[in-house]
Amino acid sequence: MADLPGDFWSGWIIVLTLVSFCVIAWLIWSVYFSPTPHPEEEHENEPVWDNNLREGNAPAPMWWFWFVLGATVFSVGYLMLYPGLGSFSGTLNWSQDARVRNSHSNYENQFAAARAEIVDAALTDLQSDPGMMATAERIFQRECSACHGKSATGQISLFPNLLDSEWQWGGSPEQIEQTLRGGRQANMLAWQGTIEPAAIEQVAEYVLQMHEGSDNSHPGQTTYTTYCVACHGADGSGNIMLGAPALNDNIWLYGNELNDVLESITNGRQGMMPAFDQRLDDAQIRLLVAWLTRSQN
Repeated sequence: MADLPGDFWSGWIIVLTLVSFCVIAWLIWSVYFSPTPHPEEEHENEPVWDNNLREGNAPAPMWWFWFVLGATVFSVGYLMLYPGLGSFSGTLNWSQDARVRNSHSNYENQFAAARAEIVDAALTDLQSDPGMMATAERIFQRECSACHGKSATGQISLFPNLLDSEWQWGGSPEQIEQTLRGGRQANMLAWQGTIEPAAIEQVAEYVLQMHEGSDNSHPGQTTYTTYCVACHGADGSGNIMLGAPALNDNIWLYGNELNDVLESITNGRQGMMPAFDQRLDDAQIRLLVAWLTRSQN
């Protein structure tokens, strides 16, 4: 049985349980075994409603007595065998924690070898196995689809598409595994107050046309060179080490309209990918990496 917060609460539970049994015993005694009043006294004390409706003083039927007695005996037996009286674990020493631990131990003993094979298998071998990919897809649907969609195509302005060739933090198997295990925290600075509004609009327009080629005559290039090159590169190719996305392609996480880019530059973006290292085991992460990179082979 899991440890209680302290001896006080354990004792309090014991007291409440014992008092409850005492109340039940008193109730049974008072109904069936208390002294029977004299017939004349019974008639005088008999409640009368609306002048002619008599409630009667007859005891409850015997089936009620046997039912309560049976339930009480069962409860006493249960408390002797199983936890219930505070921190007393019962003669069987049963607990939910122990049951979970035993189930986990049985699972490990039964599937440890198979899971180790998955961890050590080559990604191409996993990707060529329909059963493994079906399992990986089920893991994705359970753990990832809420954000990235059932088909892994993401959600515009919220979560990235996982089926294209662009990965903000790198798309190699090793980089994807690192993303799954440790999570990611984006850090696009808010430039409001640092860059003038007019200059922000100019650099937004410049960024939107970068996938068509650099325009040295564009008025936003100067602002871009001053504030954006350090992370996104002179040609807008980005930096996966910093999680700075490429700006010279036509893939936009937060939308490709001018207002969308203005919002990103003005107020910044703080997208977060949670870590799954404590939620998924090595085999599950390996299957997810294989499933997400299957289009690379």
